[in-house]
Amino acid sequence: MTKHNSNIPLGNLVSADKNMYELTNAAIHRAKQISMAGSEELESAGGKIVSLAIKEIVTEDVQYSIKQD
Repeated sequence: MTKHNSNIPLGNLVSADKNMYELTNAAIHRAKQISMAGSEELESAGGKIVSLAIKEIVTEDVQYSIKQD
């Protein structure tokens, strides 16, 4: 049986000194990117796209910036 590493690091999420609205939007956009392009990490995350996106944003494996109009 394969153990999947799809745990969201809740400690990092709770202690993040960032705007939760921004983190949520970043995770939504990252999940969309993963669903369209795929990710090498997706299989190890058990195919859970949203969990992987949140994990990547919270652990800062993926960086995001706020688009200013």
